[in-house]
Amino acid sequence: MNTLLLLIIGIPIIEIYLFIKVGSQIGAFNTVFLILITAFLGVLYARYEGFNTLKSGMSQIIKNELPVYEIVSGAALAFAALLLILPGFATDFMGLLIIFPPTRKLILKKISNKQNQNNKKHDYINGEYDDIDDENDRKF
Repeated sequence: MNTLLLLIIGIPIIEIYLFIKVGSQIGAFNTVFLILITAFLGVLYARYEGFNTLKSGMSQIIKNELPVYEIVSGAALAFAALLLILPGFATDFMGLLIIFPPTRKLILKKISNKQNQNNKKHDYINGEYDDIDDENDRKF
């Protein structure tokens, strides 16, 4: 089954299940209030971390270095803020994991290691060649 379709169907099912479970424990009003508070605090913290990432990126540029980690980290923070804005406990949990710098570094390291392993599967070199013997035969 297509992964995107599975995510589109699976995430709302998990969120609805968690809404029902948490709502039965703490009440409907408290559940809605908790969702709104996590969204608000998450966006504020994502903004704070985003400014820190921007500051770090500027210092890398001043040193004439390419701020690769800062660019990737900024994109991850934007994705985390989106997850925190979406109503739900599972998306909030994933967004919080991405926002905090230690877990974000671990997640980005795992993703980059996976990408490096996929790139190292090829043990050949692409190139072009000219057959020198054919050119020498034509000259004589």
